[in-house]
Amino acid sequence: MGMPDLIAGVATGAIAHAALVADKTDLPLVYVRTSPKSHGTQSVIEGDISNSKTVVIIEDLISTGTSSLLAAKALKDAGLEVLGMAAIFTYGFRIAEQNFMEAGIKLFTITNYDELIEQVLRINYINPSDMDILREWRKSPDTWGK
Repeated sequence: MGMPDLIAGVATGAIAHAALVADKTDLPLVYVRTSPKSHGTQSVIEGDISNSKTVVIIEDLISTGTSSLLAAKALKDAGLEVLGMAAIFTYGFRIAEQNFMEAGIKLFTITNYDELIEQVLRINYINPSDMDILREWRKSPDTWGK
């Protein structure tokens, strides 16, 4: 992946992180909503994309990937090539992996659920007996505990 022309943050959680990346890379910044705002210009993309052809998207959290991929679609629909997406954290849900693969978007993350669990176990924040509960939750968070 080459250097993009533009950095895009997914509203609203990733805007600050995207601003930091844009500043460090000296690239312009836009942010993208997953749906048009209900007033004003009703824009999905805020910022100037007119001089850009390629973009890297910054996200804070990946669960299923739905909102992140809606932002990517908006950028693609605006004529930009999405080189990839970088996120701080992913739960590593299989559905997210499938969604990103189907969308043809490379996802890079700083850390993930498995690493988090490993670290909190290492520092004795949780007991080893809690691991089964955490693994079960991850298999199906939407039905866990019901």
